[in-house]
Amino acid sequence: MTSTAQHALSHAVAQREFLTFVLGEEHYALDIMAVKEIRGYEPVTRIANAPAFIKGVLNLRGDIVPIVDLRMKFNVGEASYTEFTIVIMLNVDGRIVGVVVDGVSDVIALAEEEVRPPPEFGVAFDSQYLVGLATIDEQLVILVDIEKLISSEELSLFEQKQNNVQE
Repeated sequence: MTSTAQHALSHAVAQREFLTFVLGEEHYALDIMAVKEIRGYEPVTRIANAPAFIKGVLNLRGDIVPIVDLRMKFNVGEASYTEFTIVIMLNVDGRIVGVVVDGVSDVIALAEEEVRPPPEFGVAFDSQYLVGLATIDEQLVILVDIEKLISSEELSLFEQKQNNVQE
């Protein structure tokens, strides 16, 4: 194998695919391997005392799935839900969670060297859910660490409340 072919092969192996989505004016992306399906928004059942970013739960083929509004989680502002509102169903560590976004854009492939670390903003900004930043067609894309987002303390508290209700 030529060195050019080896470089192309190693470059292809080092790439990861991301699903891009929009919240307000910003472009985000998450690892496509976590995506189970993409659906339109459906009415949910509210859960008393759940954090505001958890819009409620949905019965998805027998599974009770929490629905998280990423606009509220990222403090982008609340939006009204329409027939164009999208819910991305994610499988994170065997747990299904729906995340509400304004729209889905594309699937992109990024090599490791194309991802820059998120800047440090200090205590005024919480970047714990960010993997990094990338530029696609001159558009900045914020890469979300969905495992950290979904395993957040608030969602764990929600699951404890849900388990207490079921017992």
